[in-house]
This record gives sequence, C-alpha cells and structure tokens, in this order.
Amino acid sequence: MLRGTLVLTAVVALLPRIAAAQDYDPDLLGTFSIIARDAATGELGVGVQSKAFAAGTRAMTAKGGVAVIAHQAASNRMYGAIGLELLQAGYTPQEALDMMVASDDGRDRRQVAILDREGRTAAWTGSGANDWKGHKCGVNYCAQGNILTGPEVVEALARSFESSSGPLADRLMDALDAAQTAGGDARGMQSGAILVVTPRVNGGFTDRAVYLRVDDHDEPLKELRRLLNMYWSGQMITDANQKLNNGDVNGALETAIAAREKSPENDNAWVALANVYLKMGRKADALSSLRRAVELNPGNKRQLPRNPNFESIRQDPEFRRIVGS
Repeated sequence: MLRGTLVLTAVVALLPRIAAAQDYDPDLLGTFSIIARDAATGELGVGVQSKAFAAGTRAMTAKGGVAVIAHQAASNRMYGAIGLELLQAGYTPQEALDMMVASDDGRDRRQVAILDREGRTAAWTGSGANDWKGHKCGVNYCAQGNILTGPEVVEALARSFESSSGPLADRLMDALDAAQTAGGDARGMQSGAILVVTPRVNGGFTDRAVYLRVDDHDEPLKELRRLLNMYWSGQMITDANQKLNNGDVNGALETAIAAREKSPENDNAWVALANVYLKMGRKADALSSLRRAVELNPGNKRQLPRNPNFESIRQDPEFRRIVGS
C-alpha cells in the first residue's frame, strides 16, 4: 500500500507538469502500432510504423515479464515510465491507465495502450488526436493508430494478429505489413520498429529478445523486414554451428542453407555454410560459398585466413585467390 501511495503521488506531481511542457507537441507521433503477447513463451512485443522520424525511440516502453506500453499521438513517454511503476506496484492496466489519464492535462491529445504479462489490456484514444484515430483490443493484443487513412488500418492490424502463428516478432511484422496494405498512415511512411522482450535473455542481463529500428527510410517496413530476416539468419547460423559441433552434419547443412536463404545478403551465412561444406568434404562448394562471402563483404579477405575453420585449405590456390593472398 505504501508503495502504491508513493507511485500515485509521483503520477499526480509529474503528469500535469509534463503536459504543460508539450503545448507545441514536439513529440507529435501520428502512427499505427500493435502491442502483443505470446502466451506460450511469455514474450511481450510492439510493432510500429509512422510518417515521423524514429518512431521506435518514442512510441513504446516495455519490460520483460511486466508489460508493454504504446504511447503515441501527442506522445508522452511518462506513460511508459510511470505505467510500469504502477503495474509493478500491483495496479491493473486499466487502473494504471485511468490514474494516468485523470492526472494528465494533455489527455485529449494522447493515445495509449497497455498490455501486461497476464494478457490484461487497457487503451485510451483522446478526442483531440488527429483523425482517423481509434483502437481495438482483443485476446493478447491491442491495435491502435491516429492520422490513419481509416478504421480499416486498425482492423487489419487486429485481423492479422488474430489469424497468425509463429514467433511473435514475425507476427508483429506481418501485422504492420497488413496495416500498411490497408492504407496506413495518411501522410505516408518514414520509420518503423519491432521490439520483443522476455523475462530473461542472455543470462538475465537484458530483457530484449529482438529490437530492430528503421529511423528514416522511404520504405521502412520493407527495410524492417530485411533486418528481421537478417536477425533470424543469424539465429540459424548459431543453431547450425551447434549442430555441427554436436556431430549432426546433415542437420547443420540444412540449417545453414536455411540461414542463407533467409538472408542471401548476410555474408556470415555464406561463411557458415562454407564451414559445413568443408566438414563434409565438399571443398568445391565451400570455396564457392567463400567466394560469395567475399563478394558481399571484402573484409572477409582479411578474416578468412585467420579463421581456424578453414585452416585445412589455407594453402589451396583457389582459397588464396579468393582472399587475395
């Protein structure tokens, strides 16, 4: 109770003061976004696209094992910071949102959505946000947007998530693409981001499982998809190397090929594939893969001769030609 009282005091003290400082809406963030939860893994995530610079730095707050919060329109990041405090103090998303909205002089210009680790949701779209504006919350998600071409954009976000399966990051990406196809931001495109958090990653030192941003691009969602594919390619490379170390050469080959196909521009995927080929005695295929890795990244000319995986072919004339030695 004491902690809850202290947090309430902080909300009442801070929000009106912040609202007064935003009279000119320096953080105006017309956008569409979706916050979502994977009930099986415990992951929480958010995807966003906007005709605004670096929306991924301003539109979302998340903490693994706690909640994800979208704050847009006249974006006020304190909804994220204070919202997490309230939720960790035991308030429900609706209670936390009601408290923050009631204490905010700029509430009519805000758009906020909250999803916690239990799948509970709450959303607010102020009457002063720019049309078209609105939100929709369903099981394990909330979809919202403002300055949109119409309600079909939010409906597309919701429909896509409701009908999809697989990794949360992919479902968020698919939902963003569906929303853009339905019309998207009425002003066009500029930035996008995907963030997925989980209670523990890399020994508990971070909660970020996936964090990809495109801050300024003519086709931000296309670029975001490219980055997501490269991320998954990197995960597959790690898996392929583990299989190879465990003696599963065929499994390693299959995974390394999948990594290359997922992101053909990823030179690391070609190097990993070359390593598997070489372990299988397929030297010609290994050299061909290394040649492509160098074409994609000439820096490999320096690195490959130092890589112990290719020690057996360091003196091979073709290998030496590839690395320029």
